[in-house]
Amino acid sequence: MRPRIALPADTLDEATNIINERNAAFAPRPAVEAIVKTGGLPIILPSIDPEDVADYLSLFDGVAFLGGADVDPTFFGEEPHVRLGKTYRKRDLFEIELLKQAVAANKAILGICRGLQLINVGLGGTLYQDLSEDPTAQLKHSQAAMGNQPSHHITVVPGSTLATLTGDRPYVNSRHHQAIKAVAPSLRVTATADDQVIEALESKDSDQILGVQWHPENMYKHHAESRQIFQNFVDRAAARM
Repeated sequence: MRPRIALPADTLDEATNIINERNAAFAPRPAVEAIVKTGGLPIILPSIDPEDVADYLSLFDGVAFLGGADVDPTFFGEEPHVRLGKTYRKRDLFEIELLKQAVAANKAILGICRGLQLINVGLGGTLYQDLSEDPTAQLKHSQAAMGNQPSHHITVVPGSTLATLTGDRPYVNSRHHQAIKAVAPSLRVTATADDQVIEALESKDSDQILGVQWHPENMYKHHAESRQIFQNFVDRAAARM
């Protein structure tokens, strides 16, 4: 039996004349395919009332929090910065509760871009609402290059889970304007860009959580280190079946 991988859904909020596409729940096709190619069975979870999250827990062995809108800054005690992007509070409420219950149930967890940020906020950390708030940020973190192409290097902490998957100096893609500020107490930094923007977090005391700031789902077909991130995640989920 394949390990079951939950993918909390994004919401299609673009104007449309097709009634069944209005506010439709969806997951990015590249993430779905990356999970399948590395041995997992993806299960898309629409956002529901946080009070009902517990009913989802028995359905999956691992959960991947994916990209999307900015995290609502009120979840880390701030008011909106002038450069804050689009937010969707319903998704934040659902995913933060799903995260907390998944952590308590020892599910394998992966975070990608917004997902990394959501994990950090959900576990007690904070964000730069825009990289203009971060005095060290100097690199271009929202690339103009095609999304499946790398644009800058990062440095990975030796001995971390990520180092075993990507080596110490991977070349990654980059599409974000927010970043990790204060790291949640249960997490540790395992990669940074050359301007010290945080690029990855992991659990301090276990292999439960790995989150990355870039988009390996767009690179896994042609970059082995991106595929290894998904393979490691599916393997961690399988070990918890």
